[in-house]
Amino acid sequence: MTNEATMIASEEQKQMPSPQPGMSEEDRSKDAFFIQLAAIAEAMIAAHGKDFATGALVLSAKFVAEGKPLIKRASGG
Repeated sequence: MTNEATMIASEEQKQMPSPQPGMSEEDRSKDAFFIQLAAIAEAMIAAHGKDFATGALVLSAKFVAEGKPLIKRASGG
């Protein structure tokens, strides 16, 4: 991510609401993930455009739905 995209993402995060205190613990957790996802999407858009961000998010959703790993982890031995 470029420095500009990082700065934009940081500014976006400052403007986003934090999870609401009246929510259940599970709802607060889900809300926090949506806030993080929004910041990531905004950073991807700033760095590479809407088409890239859309494609990356759709592909990630497809992998989740199919139970495929999202990242390659080093096999520890």
